[in-house]
Amino acid sequence: PRPLAPEDLPAIETRMKAIIGGKQPFVHHEIAIDAARKQFGDQPFKLDQVEALARGEMGEHGEAAAQPATSVSTYTHDHFVDLCRGPHVANTGAVPLDAFKLLSIAGAYWRGSEKNPQLTRIYGTVWPTKQELDDYLWRLEEAKKRDHRKLGKELGLFYFSDDVGPGLPLFTPKGEIVRYLMEEYVRETQTRYGYQHVWTGHMVKEDLFRKSGHYDNYVESMFPPMVDEDLILRLKPMNCPSHMTLFKEMGKHSYRELPLRFAEFATLYRYEKRGELSGLTRVRALTQDDCHVFCTEEQIESEFTLALNLIRQVLGAYDFQNYKVRLSLRGEQGKFVKDDEKWDKATRALKSALDANHVDYFVAEGEAAFYGPKADFIAKDVLGREWQLSTIQVDFIQPARLGVEYIAEDGQARTPVLIHRAVTGSTERFMGVLIEQFAGAFPVWLAPVQAMIVPIADRHNEYAARVAQQLKDRGMRVETDSRTERMNAKIRDATLQKIPYMLIVGDKEAAADAVSVRLRTGEDLKSMPMEQFMGMAETIIKAKSLELKQ
Repeated sequence: PRPLAPEDLPAIETRMKAIIGGKQPFVHHEIAIDAARKQFGDQPFKLDQVEALARGEMGEHGEAAAQPATSVSTYTHDHFVDLCRGPHVANTGAVPLDAFKLLSIAGAYWRGSEKNPQLTRIYGTVWPTKQELDDYLWRLEEAKKRDHRKLGKELGLFYFSDDVGPGLPLFTPKGEIVRYLMEEYVRETQTRYGYQHVWTGHMVKEDLFRKSGHYDNYVESMFPPMVDEDLILRLKPMNCPSHMTLFKEMGKHSYRELPLRFAEFATLYRYEKRGELSGLTRVRALTQDDCHVFCTEEQIESEFTLALNLIRQVLGAYDFQNYKVRLSLRGEQGKFVKDDEKWDKATRALKSALDANHVDYFVAEGEAAFYGPKADFIAKDVLGREWQLSTIQVDFIQPARLGVEYIAEDGQARTPVLIHRAVTGSTERFMGVLIEQFAGAFPVWLAPVQAMIVPIADRHNEYAARVAQQLKDRGMRVETDSRTERMNAKIRDATLQKIPYMLIVGDKEAAADAVSVRLRTGEDLKSMPMEQFMGMAETIIKAKSLELKQ
């Protein structure tokens, strides 16, 4: 025997088509645990699955089980017996011969743990019709072209290094420009909305996480402790305990000060499993545009509306218009702080705020944060893929656990409600999504290099330098390609770098104080005076427009 390789997929597909042609029925059986042990005794992984079901460690879909199983579900076709919950189609002939495709082969650790053996996984897809399959395969190929890991290298935005470690991206000057502009846009916008920015560092005492509930409910996602004699420190996976501590340390707060809105671009550290790391979308060090609003119960609805408007504005700037809202509630299983009264109150408040703002939403049980329900904003990109981006959460639990109080109008100490809010989630993840959304061709305001000056010959370098300086003086990010290459080669290279504008300068342009403008789309805007080009570019940049011309 040898490991499977991608070259084996066509032969496997041929065999699958023969099985489909045989129209072999799928026969369902429910068999007792002991019978399953005998049935799968020579298949160690299926036997491990049977034992996990028998112990009540998991359900047949891998979810947490309510109780140990006494039987398991199997499906048989021809001589093959599979441990599977189902349901299946009636027979193999129900699968269209021309509407399935095997895609790739990859390694996968058993149960997702690197400590377990590695298996071989074959990825495939099946659709009702060939047209739907073809559409899907097109989207798949387009997604490969847009893969932010591939484009990140090609455009010189970020890298990963084994010397630094997995899940820890390194951003180049160009990549940092994009990061900075993304964060600065959120910072400026939420400042206008009345949020105040704070800074609370990278680590806290472990005791604080024990008080807040994070230790009991989130410790598996924390990095190991740092011990200094009797002091135990943890890298922060979240900001909320630090923001609540800051609220307390600032002295007594009157109800007149509420709502008080703290915002922070904080680096957080989450000990994600290596097998779950993925480019920028799943990292171990992330920058979160985190916000916590301290308010009264009566202010929940208005604060939700404020956060909702902010989210709509920011997502709209990136052309995320088509998104849905998931109301994530606690479920019967999972790690959730036990306080039915506060959970019910928070859930009612969040539902009321959604309804008051006429937000359509769907409910997802078991998806809440451990301390409260949340509204998650799930956007579709240009390929129809869904990404969870923004979130608004209502928390009655943590402020009470940490003793956060304000003085109410009647002079009594009260516990505020805490609203957690993130607009773009993490900078890294959102940047990865944006790279794929725009295929690396960022809007002009976000592009690391907004214009490339292309002198036709060496004698035009002096004028090219003057053009570049004029643009820099107006705040634009420009580079000059003064290589001794042909003009078309320079234009091609700038186009591959997704630079919005190529400004070609020769004798005519130098004599007229003009530039010949070529767009990265290939469109030629011909020659125009420098002032005209700068005016057009400034208008587009200021408006954060997705267009390249007026």
